[in-house]
Amino acid sequence: MRLARVLGSVVATIKHPSYEGQRIMLCQPLSPAGEKMGSQMIALDRVDSGPGDLVLVLTEGNGVRQLMGQKVLPIRSLIVGVVDAVDLD
Repeated sequence: MRLARVLGSVVATIKHPSYEGQRIMLCQPLSPAGEKMGSQMIALDRVDSGPGDLVLVLTEGNGVRQLMGQKVLPIRSLIVGVVDAVDLD
């Protein structure tokens, strides 16, 4: 899992059928200290997050398939939680 900040939503008029009715968000991965780490990514939103939210993103395909309950999906990243605070102690 990765910590990330939601930057905004992604709109696609043509997409794979498994994305129908799902919210797709643009996320910036962060370090535990809140610094940007790596490239931005898109993730399917399962927790009604919005721009500016700090979230947990599951980035492992097998885990995503288990949570989505389907066998074959072209989904790699899934927002699974909104983070209230990060305690580094």
